[in-house]
Amino acid sequence: MAEKPEDLNLPTSVITRIIKEALPDGVIMSKESRAAISKAASVFVLYCTSCANNFAMQQKRKTLKDVDVYAALEDMEFENFIPLLKEQVENFKREQKGKKVASEKRKKAKEANANSPTDGSPNKPETDVEMKSIDEVDTSAHDSIVIDD
Repeated sequence: MAEKPEDLNLPTSVITRIIKEALPDGVIMSKESRAAISKAASVFVLYCTSCANNFAMQQKRKTLKDVDVYAALEDMEFENFIPLLKEQVENFKREQKGKKVASEKRKKAKEANANSPTDGSPNKPETDVEMKSIDEVDTSAHDSIVIDD
């Protein structure tokens, strides 16, 4: 839990970045207005979390789920945000699943390389180059070269 009320505030850098992305170019905000928006955002997050926690407790759960947040937003009369939030949550889940699949593929590839038979030398890519002795090399193209001493 937070020791001081300031610990519950969202990071100023995050709030500033969001504000800059939301405003048109050339619009400047005072330090006080950024602080006010930051405080309002922090209060909103805390209130939404508290409402979502109430819904989780009604379901006899200690873990907040996305459905609790949707219910909290509806209870707070912010139901307009729910469709966009659901879309963003689905995008996040797809990204996480993609990252997990990619991680599993890398892990399997790494295990496959570790389990491949080796002759004690470092892993070198296999090639189809055939080494020939000097006697097997075709030198007929070079027969016309004459070296004078």
